[in-house]
Amino acid sequence: MASLGSLGKLPGLVRQLTTLGGCSRPVRLDGHRTEVDSATGMILRHLDSAEMPAGCLLVRCGNRRATRCPSCAEVYRQDTFQLITAGLRGGKTVPETVGRHPRVFATFTAPSFGPVHNRPTGPSGSGRRCRCGQNHAEDDPALGSPLSPDRYDYQGAVLWNAHAPALWSRFMLNLRREVARLAGVAQRKLSTVVRVSYAKVAEYQRRGLVHFHAVIRLDGPEGNTSLPPTWATVDLLTDAIHAAAARTAVVGPELSGETTTFEFGSQLDVRPIRTADFDGGTQITERAVAAYIAKYATKGAEGAAGTLDQRLRLIGELAQWDIPVHAEKMIRTAWDLGTRPELADLKLRAWAHMLGFRGHFSTKTRTYSTTLAELRQARAEWQRSQSGAPATGPDEASTLVLSHWAYSGIGLTPELARLAAAVTPPVKRSGVASGA
Repeated sequence: MASLGSLGKLPGLVRQLTTLGGCSRPVRLDGHRTEVDSATGMILRHLDSAEMPAGCLLVRCGNRRATRCPSCAEVYRQDTFQLITAGLRGGKTVPETVGRHPRVFATFTAPSFGPVHNRPTGPSGSGRRCRCGQNHAEDDPALGSPLSPDRYDYQGAVLWNAHAPALWSRFMLNLRREVARLAGVAQRKLSTVVRVSYAKVAEYQRRGLVHFHAVIRLDGPEGNTSLPPTWATVDLLTDAIHAAAARTAVVGPELSGETTTFEFGSQLDVRPIRTADFDGGTQITERAVAAYIAKYATKGAEGAAGTLDQRLRLIGELAQWDIPVHAEKMIRTAWDLGTRPELADLKLRAWAHMLGFRGHFSTKTRTYSTTLAELRQARAEWQRSQSGAPATGPDEASTLVLSHWAYSGIGLTPELARLAAAVTPPVKRSGVASGA
C-alpha cells in the first residue's frame, strides 16, 4: 500500500473502493461517459475510467451466491426478504390489505431414487436410527449419499432436476384449474374474479435433489391491490394445492425404449401463514417465511450437496475439486447424459455443476409484490440522497449521453484487495431476515 500512497492516490482509492460495499469480485470496466447539452453543445459531465484512482471503473459483481461474493449475496438476500415481506404484509408500493388475502407456505419435494443416509426427525422419527443402523451427526458427510450407490438411480435423479422447472409450470397451470373447479367458476373466467400469485425459491437437499418452497396467495382480479371473493379461503387454496400436485406430471424423453415421467415426491407440506400477532409457537409467521425463503435465495447446490459453484469446461476439471463422491457421480451422470441427442434441449453439460437443474432459484408472479429492480432503484436513489447528489440527472429530453464501456476483467489486484479489506467493514447478516 506504500506504493499507492506514494502516488497520491490513496484517498481517492479509498473512496472508490468504499462505494463497492465490500464486493470481493468487482467487475472492471474501461471506457467513458459524457453528458452533453444537446441545445448548446456544452459538456455537462464527463467520466473517463483512465482518470479514476484505480485506473478503471469498478462495479459490484451482483452475484447472488454467498460462496462467490458474501457482500453482494447479502444484499440479494435482504432484497429478497423485502420482496417476500411486501407480498405478505404490504409495503414497497403494495397495500397493507394484502395481509388479509388467503396465503399458505408450501414445500414440494422430489421423489425417491433410492434410499440414502438420513437423520429421521419429527414425532415419528425421534430416536430412530438411519437405515444403515447409525445415528448420524448433523455434519456427517455421509448424509444424503445412497445406502447402495450401485443401485441408486442417478440418471433418474439428474433428469428429475432437469425437468423440475417444467414440473412447477405444469403445477401452476393445474392449480388454477383446481381453484376454478372448487369454486365452480369456468376456467376461462377465473382471472376475472381471482388470481393465483406466488413467490418461490429452490433448495437443494443433501441428496442433490431440488425442493421448492413457495408462498402461494389468492388475490382479487387486480392482483395484490384487490381483495379476493369471500369463497377464496385458505382451506380452498390448500385443497387445490394438494389436488393439483397429485395430478401434475411431465412426460420426459424416451430412453432405452421407455418413456420417462416426472412427478413431485409424496411429501407435500402446506401450512397457513399467520401474522406475528397470532403466533402461538406452532403457527408459521410472515417474518419466518420471508427469512426462510431469503436464506435459500443465496445458496446453490454447493451449499447442501457439496458440489461446484461454477461451470465445468472439461469433465477432467473434477480432479482438482474436493467434492463428495455422491455429488461427483451426479455431475458425471449429467455430463454423460449431455451427449445424448434426445436430451440436447436440457443442456445437461452446461448445468452439470448444478446436477442438472437449470431453473431460476427464485421466481414470482408479476402480481405478487414489487420487483428486485424496483428495490435496487429505490436503494440507489436513497444512496444518492445521502451523498448529497441530485436525485435526478440532467433533463433527459435535452441531454445527449455518449458512452462506451468495455469489460476488462473481474476482481481486484492483490494490493487493491488488501486495501479494500482494510477500509471495508466485514459483511454482517442483517437481523431483519435472520432465522426462520
